[in-house]
Amino acid sequence: MTGRKTAGTPLRVGLVGYGLAGSVFHAPLIAATEGLALDTVVTSNPERREQARAGFPDVRLAAAPEELFDRADELDLVVVASPNKTHVPLATAALKAGLPVVVDKPVAGTAAEARELAALAEERGLFLSVFQNRRWDNDFLTLRKLLAEGELGDVYRFESRFERWRPQLKGGWRESGDPAEIGGLLYDLGSHVVDQALVLFGPAASVYAESDVRRPGAETDDDTFIAITHTNGVRSHLYASATTAQLGPRFRVLGSKAGYVKYGLDPQEAALREGRRPGADWGLEPEDLWGRVGAGGPPSGGESPQTGGGRPEPTLPGDYPAYYAAVARALADGGPNPVTALEAAAALDVLEAARRSAHDGVAVSL
Repeated sequence: MTGRKTAGTPLRVGLVGYGLAGSVFHAPLIAATEGLALDTVVTSNPERREQARAGFPDVRLAAAPEELFDRADELDLVVVASPNKTHVPLATAALKAGLPVVVDKPVAGTAAEARELAALAEERGLFLSVFQNRRWDNDFLTLRKLLAEGELGDVYRFESRFERWRPQLKGGWRESGDPAEIGGLLYDLGSHVVDQALVLFGPAASVYAESDVRRPGAETDDDTFIAITHTNGVRSHLYASATTAQLGPRFRVLGSKAGYVKYGLDPQEAALREGRRPGADWGLEPEDLWGRVGAGGPPSGGESPQTGGGRPEPTLPGDYPAYYAAVARALADGGPNPVTALEAAAALDVLEAARRSAHDGVAVSL
């Protein structure tokens, strides 16, 4: 079953959760997607209800997810953008109500739970997808193009950094030390950098990680490093940190022919936080932020991007709207799922191995 859409009518979407994920990412992207209509927002928070009503005057409001499931025959898709610990129970309930589902990352706390969800969706003949939006970051799209064109040759090492400088705690479930909350950067930013590495370079053979709690009063990891040895021999070095006073390059990719170095984050999250909506010039960045491709000078020395090494590589536009456009096609016409739960489970295998590695101080084979 792929939905109950009739020709010419948009798919009706129920959105569970209107915090950061729901209000900044999902609601605007759903509303901007041809073929989708934001029908209902579920939140019990009065301020968030007003925020949703102000942003989307025609949206219906519900205080609890059960109100959505009771109206399953009126909806075509449920998006779960609530706190991490609720992802599995809410996605399970939606699937059992006969509804296709999109779940924000991480889809679950364990790979086993993700695979159980995938099995349930398959058993029910329902669509289940995971919102890994950073597959549509501008730098990631650009790197995929460079790799497809063979610009870098055989890649030896992939360095990916998702670093921030947030010396003060913000509080909330994302910084909770309760394992049930599935907080901390390993599962938050780590979900992104690991997913990107697996998409680019394939399955992991072994994982080594270092995970620390740096900030006074912090309860869960805020400075984490993950090293993946892929089955094809590529090594990925991945960093996720809230304690980085000087940010490194977002990507540094080293190959047999050339390297690619790119600084700065994709601009789409900042644009969405500012209230901008997808349209003309969406996802573009100025030329002074483009990355550079090159071999860095003579064998006796080398140049870095900061000293003019390599050539500027135009950054492709970021395209978060492509995710929900693919979801709409999958539901309406049976198109491919943009991110499957089994792909997300493979990333969770790596995250679980990283957690064990950091705890035990050893590399973990997969």
